[in-house]
Amino acid sequence: MTFKKCKWQAFLPSCFKVDETTLKSNNEQKKQSSSPRLSWSDWSSNSTISEDLSITLAGSNIHVFTHQELKMITHNFSSSNFLGEGGFGPVYKGFVDDKLRPGLNARPVAVKVLDLDGTQGHREWLTEVILLGELRHSNLVKLIGYCCEEDHRHLVYEYMPRGSLENQLFRRFSISLSWSIRMNIALGAAKGLASLHEAEKQVIFRDFKASNILLDSDYTAKLSDFGLAKDGPEGDQTHVTTRVMGTHGYAAPEYIMTGHLTAASDVFSYGVVLLELLTGRTSVDKNRPHREQNLVEWARPQLKDPRKLRRIMDPRLDGMYSEIGAQKAAELAYHCLSHTAKCRPSMRDVESTKNENGQCHLKNKLHQDNKIHGISSPNSPRIYSDSALEQRFIRGLKSSPAHQRLQRA
Repeated sequence: MTFKKCKWQAFLPSCFKVDETTLKSNNEQKKQSSSPRLSWSDWSSNSTISEDLSITLAGSNIHVFTHQELKMITHNFSSSNFLGEGGFGPVYKGFVDDKLRPGLNARPVAVKVLDLDGTQGHREWLTEVILLGELRHSNLVKLIGYCCEEDHRHLVYEYMPRGSLENQLFRRFSISLSWSIRMNIALGAAKGLASLHEAEKQVIFRDFKASNILLDSDYTAKLSDFGLAKDGPEGDQTHVTTRVMGTHGYAAPEYIMTGHLTAASDVFSYGVVLLELLTGRTSVDKNRPHREQNLVEWARPQLKDPRKLRRIMDPRLDGMYSEIGAQKAAELAYHCLSHTAKCRPSMRDVESTKNENGQCHLKNKLHQDNKIHGISSPNSPRIYSDSALEQRFIRGLKSSPAHQRLQRA
């Protein structure tokens, strides 16, 4: 499959390049914007956009839907089909098959509808279409098609039946995720980020968080919502200077302070999500005591002390996890959350392949078919034996060159 490679910014008029700073808080993701929204007349015509997209995405098997077709498959965007809502707009469940479009497999889909009064707009919609039209990976959500008709901007994705990690982890009445599932999600999310950072043209996700990690029926993690993604630095550039966007509690400190964006910014956000998986706490919780409201500030100093770590682990795990596995995951989170961007491991270090000398990085340790070994602790009789996934996670992290370099730092 081949198609034209290009930057999505090429589709955007220069008049959009405004200087604004927008850092969303967890409670301000729907209807607030830091600058007036541009009118649709500021954009190129729909016909030009559609023609350019059809050329750029030629061979990518991305379908172009009409607004009427999407109304039909979602039962007129019925409330009974409503799945949720984010910064882009509401999301509805639908169903497509080859009767709607020749070549379409019968399957449920998720239809995202751009909210014209929301925090995102045409630019973010176009970014998602171009990016997901060019990139394919098992840990990136699959784009089925889109709609660009008059003022309507819709995205059609594969349906993820278990919803977001945020809902699974923090929803009040949800069943607690097991330790092995949490580690599997952490691995899948790492692989998804690594695929972006290691693409032919590097992509920085810029808004990595629990609500942007979707889960299929087997709890396989897939990254979604690429509207804020940016091309990485090129040539001799060390960073990309851009307006500050993202979500409070997840954004890297140097990015917030300077607007300098690098792949290390995503690594910091990954560390926050890993911390959420360990503790069962959200990145920011204003209902907790003041010193515990910011998860990173409260938890990071405790990650390297086994006794303190045991106290901050998610109580819903009920002790059913490996102490050694938790310590290794906490150590990884600690380094990802380093205040110095250069001291953070890259996603290549976290998810990498075997080198010429046969030394294994994390990916190979996670996927080799070694014999399962149980781990027990005399001080923790309730700890169960590790799953194969976690065993490989532990050994891979401990033996990876990245881990060894960080230990010497």
